[in-house]
Amino acid sequence: MGSPIQDKNSQVTFLKQRLNMFLDVLEAIEPEDTELEDIDRLIAMIDDLESKCREFNNRD
Repeated sequence: MGSPIQDKNSQVTFLKQRLNMFLDVLEAIEPEDTELEDIDRLIAMIDDLESKCREFNNRD
């Protein structure tokens, strides 16, 4: 693993990239073919984003 991101601009950039990845995955999903595992994966991605937001928020 790399070193922790301390710089606020880098943190925002990181979160934007992760959010864009989530949006790409969301757009690629076909509703008719979506399975429970796909939804679980999306929820895990949101949980990871939320965790990173809290982690960055606590770094000062």
